[in-house]
Amino acid sequence: MRPAVIMVRTPGVRARGDGGGRMHGTVGRFCGAGLVVGVLVAGVAACSGGSGGDGDGRAEACADGTYAWSGVRREERLTALSDPIWFEKRTDSYTSRLEPVGDRVHRPSVTGTPGGVGAAGVIKALGRHLKVEEPLAGPSEKEVPERDHYFEVTTGDLKGAYYAWGYVGLVTADFTYTCGDDKPVKGRVRTWEGTGSGFMPCSEEPPEGVAGRAAAGELCPADSRAAKATD
Repeated sequence: MRPAVIMVRTPGVRARGDGGGRMHGTVGRFCGAGLVVGVLVAGVAACSGGSGGDGDGRAEACADGTYAWSGVRREERLTALSDPIWFEKRTDSYTSRLEPVGDRVHRPSVTGTPGGVGAAGVIKALGRHLKVEEPLAGPSEKEVPERDHYFEVTTGDLKGAYYAWGYVGLVTADFTYTCGDDKPVKGRVRTWEGTGSGFMPCSEEPPEGVAGRAAAGELCPADSRAAKATD
């Protein structure tokens, strides 16, 4: 039986972009890099016109403008690794700790935030544009390296070399915000759409995501199929 890529939630960490059923976590996979250019996303209501007033008037007038998104990119970032895994004989369950890779803390950010919208509004607009099932990470959230992240798999007929990893699915995008007669505002968003973990045998091709391939190159035997595929 071919083991699945198992996605496991870290306690206290939001996980989005679930791709299927559950087994002590979430089964799923993020798509690779993509590019979307010049697509217009309308606001909730039509813009009411130019600013024509003080700061408060401008904020109210330009809260429902139009976004043009470009340079949208999705990428996985490796956040945790298991020790090399080896099963001498067949087994059907395994539990291991995933250790953080580095100490980087990810935080959503928006540069060039339009007046009257706020960073949270821009991130929500990007989520609508991408048609995500769950909200993108907002300004108050952060992704912190976890040392109590445990991985557990209870499915499959396991034997030989395996590897496990954790990742965050980052999203970056450029935007131009236009409202009435006001000058267009240009900016950039950086956030994420999910976190998770994977588990795969070294005898198979690694998954398409950058994080899984990096984990295979780090943990699998040099002569394994997974390691050779990362050369």
